[in-house]
Amino acid sequence: MPSAFDWLESLSPWPEEFGLGRMRALLAELGDPQRAFRAIHVVGTNGKSTATRRAAAFLLREGLRVGAYTSPHVAGWSERIQVDGEDADLEQALERVRPAAERAGATQFEVLTAAALAEFGAAGVEAAVIEAGLGGRLDATNVLDAEVVALTNVALDHTDVLGETREAIAEEKLAVIAPGSTVVLGEPEWESRARARGAGRVVGTEDVGRAAAEAFLGRALEGDVEVHLPGRFDEVGDDVFAGAHNPAGAEWLVERLPRDDYVVVASILADKDAEAMLTALARAGDTLVATVSHSARALPAEELATRAQPFFERVEAVADPAAALERGRDLAGENGAVLVTGSLYLLADLTVRLQRVPWGS
Repeated sequence: MPSAFDWLESLSPWPEEFGLGRMRALLAELGDPQRAFRAIHVVGTNGKSTATRRAAAFLLREGLRVGAYTSPHVAGWSERIQVDGEDADLEQALERVRPAAERAGATQFEVLTAAALAEFGAAGVEAAVIEAGLGGRLDATNVLDAEVVALTNVALDHTDVLGETREAIAEEKLAVIAPGSTVVLGEPEWESRARARGAGRVVGTEDVGRAAAEAFLGRALEGDVEVHLPGRFDEVGDDVFAGAHNPAGAEWLVERLPRDDYVVVASILADKDAEAMLTALARAGDTLVATVSHSARALPAEELATRAQPFFERVEAVADPAAALERGRDLAGENGAVLVTGSLYLLADLTVRLQRVPWGS
């Protein structure tokens, strides 16, 4: 029998048809573990993982036993499920749900979500902060009666599934609201839609993670917490490793970079607006090394390079991510810097470089 990890990686990451039927049946067979704890549900286009981990860290600091579920991973599968700030035993969590998941024909994300919920139930968490995967209404995480729903932001992404306008996408994401719940909004424009969905209270904020924890606890919090997610904005010397998987993410990143002369090393998925992303990334530097992550959805390096030609003065294609990173370092020279960005799958491929160690060590 394949190991738990081999079995997980063999599963389809995408369902043939989106829906909650399989997920509800799977959880019912597992005893509906999602009912064993209170929950915060985090939806949005960008920044969900950071908001999830921040909310969980605040709750942990306040003395609660806390679960956190995020996706995708960069350093390894185990980073997706945490209890009290530490990675759970993912192999054990997977084996707990495997027989039922196989009978249900669950997808990879459904298995991971069920494993997280069952792990939180088994660990006796008092609060779980759950990040949605895709959208909200038909996402596998939409099995919670969350007391707090946090919407980080809305941008055009996955338009083939979620809709072609921000308004349509917001409706999909806000569909997770349970009547009477508190809704935390990173963008105030969605308040009327949240109330129409049944929100009992709406909070607008720039710090979604903190506000979600405060809403859950029913009181203001003092001080701050530090969280770290691999590949979100890792600095190794002058180099930056920061995923930006859609145009809004690329804009957010470029606005926060400390310099504008990077050699950009990037991989972009074929279902993203590559031209809009490249337009933004060109403000980070005039040289691009196009590469390709392990994702089956990634644009081939040569195709990405061709599409990048109008935006950069110099473009090269290096298919192997590690070799692309080394080529970027060569082009940057001793006083230059590399920005590794685009798909988080690329950051996962280069996870060894995300360690905070000097180059060449």
